[in-house]
Amino acid sequence: MVGRALGAIVVGLLGAFTSGCDDGGHGSLVIVNGGGGSTASTNTGSSNNNNGGGTTTIPPGTYTVVKADPGGGTVLQSADGTTRKIAGSFSESLTMESQYTWVLDAPVFFGDDTATATPTLTIQAGTTVLGRGGTPPSMLVIRRAAKLVAVGTAAAPIVFTSAQPVGSRAPGDWGGIVINGRAPTNEIGPAGELPFGEGGSGKYGGTDANDDSGELRYVRVEFAGHVFTSDDELNGIAFQGVGAGTEVDFIQIHRNADDGVEFFGGTVNAKHVLITGALDDSLDWTSGWTGKVQFAVLQQWAGGADNGIEADNLAANNDASPRSKPILSNVTVVGPAVATEASDLGMHLKVGTAGNILNSIVTEMNEFALDIDNTATFNNAYTDDPTSYTVLSGELTIRNCIFFANSLGDFQNDAGEPVTDATFSGQQTPPNQAVNPLLVAPTSESAPDFRPGAGSPALNSATWVDPANAFFQAVNYVGAMDGTTDWTAGWTTHAPN
Repeated sequence: MVGRALGAIVVGLLGAFTSGCDDGGHGSLVIVNGGGGSTASTNTGSSNNNNGGGTTTIPPGTYTVVKADPGGGTVLQSADGTTRKIAGSFSESLTMESQYTWVLDAPVFFGDDTATATPTLTIQAGTTVLGRGGTPPSMLVIRRAAKLVAVGTAAAPIVFTSAQPVGSRAPGDWGGIVINGRAPTNEIGPAGELPFGEGGSGKYGGTDANDDSGELRYVRVEFAGHVFTSDDELNGIAFQGVGAGTEVDFIQIHRNADDGVEFFGGTVNAKHVLITGALDDSLDWTSGWTGKVQFAVLQQWAGGADNGIEADNLAANNDASPRSKPILSNVTVVGPAVATEASDLGMHLKVGTAGNILNSIVTEMNEFALDIDNTATFNNAYTDDPTSYTVLSGELTIRNCIFFANSLGDFQNDAGEPVTDATFSGQQTPPNQAVNPLLVAPTSESAPDFRPGAGSPALNSATWVDPANAFFQAVNYVGAMDGTTDWTAGWTTHAPN
């Protein structure tokens, strides 16, 4: 969801929280002087979740300042030494050690959007970070020139989750993660003004396509998201103008209140992405994103969802440059397979987006597998527009994909568009197929298995877009997984609450 309407208002709200505070729902308000010292505070405590496999408690009692950052941010430690609370703005680097449970006690910012403040937030493997609600909710914002280095392992993932008890967690319990980079975006003001991120997260964008905002590996983000208005919402992870120097591999967004992942311009790439149970779109892009994704599972749950993929260029100018044009390969999009539940389109490509999508599967959506909208989207996809729409430009392609068991059919085919979605799909080489991919258990919410079973047409049937592109791994199957390896095993969650 794209929107900037409340930017200035939210900034004011965030400013009131960036000296370090404890949410009133969890204890007494704490205001800590950024000048340092041994200021202490008290907290009544609350039972909170660790990582889906157990429960931890935010200890009551005295919390002592262990770091007072020059930027105004603070880190407080519990008397028993098990828990650290963090809040405010940081201009110096910090490490979150796995020996502590960390609590985002308010919005947390790293960097001040200047070249002189380049802090790195390092998070050790196995660390649990709890987020709290409120207005604004706690969230983690990595500003331009700062970095987030969160490198977990399959055995010890880094988990951002709700501070509510197990069984009481829900989408929207806290805000999520926002990363702002200095890579190009097409949402630039008339005098060159940079865009302002959702949730008052600050400016993003620039001219450095290879900008480096850090590394995320084996990271889970659970029960996050926040709706300020219908035009200003927090995603599980928002990559805003993030550059290709940033590494993203093995991430899960689970039960987010808005989109799972959204790319606002930028060039960042991602591999091994699992998005489960998002209440809006699973994967969203806009504002000139030109990155790449390989191996992604987008699973919608019953009870509310929008599109598997929602793809825009720019609403204000559908032909804005740089035009959104990512490359996606080996994506599996799965609807809830419950006809009465909310779920829309597998792929909704609109307002002028380009892109190359191949070797992917869309199945069990409650509406259609594919819907292409807006004249600018079609015109950019062909070289002979607006006459016959028969010669593809290569700007927008959907090739060698499987569409199956989508409730209203594979193609929306809206009236009044220059060419039907079915015609567009039929012009692709290699062609798309309407066959059963024989996935093992793709719609299960508690124990899904997205691998193709024996005899699946998804096996031994991949094509390749650019063998010279070093990002992509050449594989011989369609969809996010082969028939043997489940790359989500061991480090992900499917807990409902």
